[in-house]
Amino acid sequence: MKKQNLGIAVVGSGRIGSLRSKLIRNHPSVDFIAVSDLNLSQAKKLGNTINADFVSDNNMEIISHPEVDAVIVSTSEHQHLEPVLQSISKKKPVLLEKPIALTLADADEIIQNSENQNVEVLVGYAQRFKRRYFVAKEQIQKGRLGQIIGANGRACNNRSQGLEILKRSPEATPVIDVLTYWVDMICWFMSDQRPVEVVARGNSVVYKEAGHESVDDITWAIITFEDGAIVNLGICYALPSKYPSQGSGVRIEIFGTDGALMLDGDQKEELIHTEKGIPHLYIPDHNVNTTFLSTTAPGDWALGEFWGPLNDETRAWVDHIATDSPCHIATTREARKTLEITLAIQESSRTGKTVSIPIS
Repeated sequence: MKKQNLGIAVVGSGRIGSLRSKLIRNHPSVDFIAVSDLNLSQAKKLGNTINADFVSDNNMEIISHPEVDAVIVSTSEHQHLEPVLQSISKKKPVLLEKPIALTLADADEIIQNSENQNVEVLVGYAQRFKRRYFVAKEQIQKGRLGQIIGANGRACNNRSQGLEILKRSPEATPVIDVLTYWVDMICWFMSDQRPVEVVARGNSVVYKEAGHESVDDITWAIITFEDGAIVNLGICYALPSKYPSQGSGVRIEIFGTDGALMLDGDQKEELIHTEKGIPHLYIPDHNVNTTFLSTTAPGDWALGEFWGPLNDETRAWVDHIATDSPCHIATTREARKTLEITLAIQESSRTGKTVSIPIS
């Protein structure tokens, strides 16, 4: 686009939409911000906080605003499709929160419209923007691991955060909403290798007792790629509610013919305990006395600034829109592959059967 004075519309004034709005407000290329939410009072609250130029409860009204050049879609997962298609119809590039959609049909509709109209849609898998993963990707691209023959990874978090996510979107299970980050990461590391088969098993006690019959506490999957590489990925989002984490603890190991990468993201070396209590950044009225710092997925506010992958990703996207600079945010086709794998994991866990990819 190569435009220094950008107008950005932010659709969805919830947690991530609010955070991205605050981040772009300070970007030197952005001189107009419009925000919307189906809950007008929530949109007005955000608008007052960031001094927005236009506020509405009508998404299309801000998307079609003549001062708006690009759109951030930060609605709940099940509401992605309509505002993305509206943005495409107005020829305005989109940054869409992950996952691309909750169904392959919706993902395909986004991809078809985006490609037919030649409008770029990128999908915000912000964990890519943690320094350790950029450095890891560089080592893989340099060929220092040789051929990747397998990988292992897991993410874990407390049940309180999982239940909070399900309040927002009942279909956003830990596999679809969280393990998706690490499926994306593995696929990004493995470039163009195609997944061909998934075997997964899950178990549910905690979430079933909480009324979520189809949500597993813990899920483990083996993904086989076309070149024979085998990837084991797991997620447990049923740790005790006071487990000292503000987000996911993650470990990833990549094994190649000539080397290996060991990436420890548990952050257990960053521990604080205070008798004054620490508010959880994601869960209202949830306080703990002990927590691992730097475990929040988007990043952290510190010394008046926001530090972390969501800030870096947001800035990279605005730079990309303003100057046409390179961007490492996931494409829609990458996001679709990730969605297909997570859907296959859920299906295999539900049925106990092996699921072939592509899903028939």
